[in-house]
Amino acid sequence: MAVTEAGCDLTYCKMRGIVGVLTAFIKERKMGLNDFIQRLVSTPHICQHPARRPLAPNRLQANPVCPLFRDKALNPLLPDGLSPGRAARPFSVEVNNFLKIEDNQNEEVDDQILANPMFLNPRSSLAEETQIKPCDFDYLKIIGKGSFGKVLLARHKETTKYYAVKVLQKKIILKKKEQKHIMAERSVLMKNIQHPFLVGLHFSFQTTDKLYFVLDYVNGGELFYHLQRERVFLEPRARFYASEIASALGYLHSLHIVYRDLKPENILLDSQGHIVLTDFGLCKEGLEPNGTTTTFCGTPEYLAPEVLQKQAYDRTVDWWCLGSVLYEMLYGLPPFYSRNTAEMYSNILHKAPVLKPNVSNSGRELLEGLLHKDRTQRLGAKDDFMELKHHSFFSPINWDDLMAKKITPPFIPSVSGPTDLRHFDPEFTHMPVSSSLCSDMPAVTSSIREAAGAFPGFSYGPPDGHAFM
Repeated sequence: MAVTEAGCDLTYCKMRGIVGVLTAFIKERKMGLNDFIQRLVSTPHICQHPARRPLAPNRLQANPVCPLFRDKALNPLLPDGLSPGRAARPFSVEVNNFLKIEDNQNEEVDDQILANPMFLNPRSSLAEETQIKPCDFDYLKIIGKGSFGKVLLARHKETTKYYAVKVLQKKIILKKKEQKHIMAERSVLMKNIQHPFLVGLHFSFQTTDKLYFVLDYVNGGELFYHLQRERVFLEPRARFYASEIASALGYLHSLHIVYRDLKPENILLDSQGHIVLTDFGLCKEGLEPNGTTTTFCGTPEYLAPEVLQKQAYDRTVDWWCLGSVLYEMLYGLPPFYSRNTAEMYSNILHKAPVLKPNVSNSGRELLEGLLHKDRTQRLGAKDDFMELKHHSFFSPINWDDLMAKKITPPFIPSVSGPTDLRHFDPEFTHMPVSSSLCSDMPAVTSSIREAAGAFPGFSYGPPDGHAFM
């Protein structure tokens, strides 16, 4: 039997469907409005009604983002999958670019999102539950800018603690069709809370038109910046940085995550002089110890031979990259660098690294092991991080003290406090901070409607008792 309401015939079953959705809303409202909208618009009884159709989101994706300082943009002059290296750009403190992730990896991320319970964790809506919102922060300065938004130095009003808050525009992300990679990167960030040398995510939350990452604020400058100033590091200093980087990579590998884009631009120094690894836009999740992947991505100077040849590769690509970064710290340039990109690629594939005697025997031996062109013979191929940990080059390192940050860093950046921005590009810090950051009242357009429910499960808060640590 049909019932007439406002000129529309509804069957009894359709009425039950509507009542069911409304009941679910009352029962689960605390799970977050955006999560609810996503489910509401996907319910056929609602979506098929003419009055509801405009609310259904267009299931688009979004662009991978740097978790701290810069968004990435593919350079159209370079091969797909590559960000510009030194042959294609001048040296700069703040240059850092995203790399394109190929379509086959989009499918991989799909599977990871569905299989990973973190994306469906009830705590994913904690930000809504605790009413975390943009105006909980004072936004002091812009410290980075990219194609999707800005990164700001922010102070939490209640605790007065400082954070780097990355604010991304949903409509731009959706236009770039990379939503899934933002969610995947968020997943990696959520796992970083237990390691001292990985940038940490404190909160993520969203408004109608923006995404917010609340991250560790690090103001000691990029390793790239300090290398450009000093050209080379003494061996003890290079060893210290390499040990902290190796520890961070080993931790990621223990979580079946391959980093894939280690370079000095992605390594920051905190105010005490410890390294902080950032930028997880190219991480590959779910790669078992014996697993391989084939996505072509990286930065030209640091590409492993197997990646360059578009062969299957594994987690040993990270050890190749560490060898390249360590070589650069000790010798001043990446091991196979040339201004001619074709020549540089040929060097990577065919040439042995030049190891001059100003580096110790153990240092040269380590570099030879890390830069072995056969990944199956590379240092770390058999026992991953443990092989590096027990190498003679690292014999001066007490690894327990390292993890506890009990080793005094060989260099402490010159910063007077959290508001000292001398290591950030003035081009950014001199930009005016928009008052719209504390507003979630944009004009309601079709793109805003699409974006409103396009990031279910994005919001995150730490376990109880750890908020705003």
